[in-house]
Amino acid sequence: MKKLIVLTGAGISAESGIKTFRDADGLWEGHDVMAVASPQGWEKDQELVLDFYNQRRRQLKSVSPNLAHIAIAKLEEKYNVTVITQNVDDLHERAGSTRIIHLPGALTKARSSHRKSTIMDWEGDIVTGDLCPDGYQLRPHIVWFGEMVPNLEMAIQACEAGEIFIIIGTSMQVYPAASLISFAPKGSSIYYIDPKPNISHELSSLPNLSVFKQKATEGVVTLVNDLMNR
Repeated sequence: MKKLIVLTGAGISAESGIKTFRDADGLWEGHDVMAVASPQGWEKDQELVLDFYNQRRRQLKSVSPNLAHIAIAKLEEKYNVTVITQNVDDLHERAGSTRIIHLPGALTKARSSHRKSTIMDWEGDIVTGDLCPDGYQLRPHIVWFGEMVPNLEMAIQACEAGEIFIIIGTSMQVYPAASLISFAPKGSSIYYIDPKPNISHELSSLPNLSVFKQKATEGVVTLVNDLMNR
């Protein structure tokens, strides 16, 4: 099986109804980003941070995977697929994908506020007093500004072995995720699906780049049908 890497951003989840912080009416509206997504914000107002992510977790339960998520999962019938996502939702998992690397963490997990390695599955709200087995307060398992991205090395290794790359619904401006395409082996086939693709110098220099100026549910389904019929 050929190794196929899928890089997904907020655009794929937006079509399921997940709001993004880049939208004018996004969930960051009314909040200083650093107040809800930094270690300093956590230290200053733990209740605000917990409530912010609790709201996102509740919203996640009200949405479903869309046709793009489902199409990506179908690729596993013919390809060795690894999904590397910038999203904290579980829509890829619910669609059926089995190998997923979450770069920014995941809403469906909680971790110790003291030990980074203590990570737990978590479905409901996290409230003050919810403790990990070691007795420390639980916090969202989200990578905040100023924190290391623990799964970055795993993502780089996956990209180095990739033969086909599909980039979906991302501006390719948020690092370190945007840098991953530089680890694609020479000669790899690159597909970029986004209504407003940002063709950086790095992308434009790739000889095997194909661009689909479509939203995820259109472009992904078209491309997957083609890849499955090859």
